[in-house]
Amino acid sequence: MTDVALITGTSSGMGLHAAVELARRGLHVVATMRDVGRAAPLREAAAAAGVEIDVRPLDVVDHEAAARLVAEIEIELGGIHVLVNNAGQGSVATAEQLSMQQIQDQLDINYLAPVNLTKLVLPGMRERGNGRILTVTSVGGTVGQPFADAYCGAKFAVEGFMQSLAVVAERFGIRVGVIEPAAVASSFVANVVRPEEGGPYASLLAAYVGRTAGAFANAQTPESAGAAIAAAVMADDYRFRRQSSEGATAFAGVSLADLDGERVLGFTRPWIAAG
Repeated sequence: MTDVALITGTSSGMGLHAAVELARRGLHVVATMRDVGRAAPLREAAAAAGVEIDVRPLDVVDHEAAARLVAEIEIELGGIHVLVNNAGQGSVATAEQLSMQQIQDQLDINYLAPVNLTKLVLPGMRERGNGRILTVTSVGGTVGQPFADAYCGAKFAVEGFMQSLAVVAERFGIRVGVIEPAAVASSFVANVVRPEEGGPYASLLAAYVGRTAGAFANAQTPESAGAAIAAAVMADDYRFRRQSSEGATAFAGVSLADLDGERVLGFTRPWIAAG
């Protein structure tokens, strides 16, 4: 029986390419997106690769819809063997500029949605004695960055959740891990929530945006990031944390080797220094 992979956020970018690559590797891929009317690029990429993709609608913040989808897949396809939590959204604003609703929105999509889907697939994986759960976080899940307060907070949270779960899940044959991309050239940036212009943070924000534009000018391609996600899912060797590129590994390493936190702050302070 063909293993089934459920992956979220596949209308574009690395999620699209990860879905195609997992199908190319022989999995039955259930690729979800909020609006299946936006599925044409995924279908075209799948056709070009000579594979089929099972496209289904899912708004990941709708927990009841997620429960229905998981139940449908369990019945129709015999279970979910791989879950890739890829859907996410960015936010560019510092604490004072953020409403509590904006903070909640970031938690909903970047933290609570993958937590919910993970909870939903765990019973089936546990009963079968195997499964793989990979959550696409970010280098922002290890390095707190200026004007990314809510986004990084949610990504830190989901990494902590998954790392805590990992040692329990492995007792039942389930591998839980995260993969951390750095800048990826995709529509993710266009969908980032931004504050209104002006105000006391304007010059700091302008410096940050300028630095970030430079990073995305040299961003990893979505094809490469998608391939890294698929490779992490299919890897024979288990590692809880992986990055999608050498640049992401170097970036995440700034924080992961930073016992007192000063290395990260020294790294990010220049980002908001006016030229």
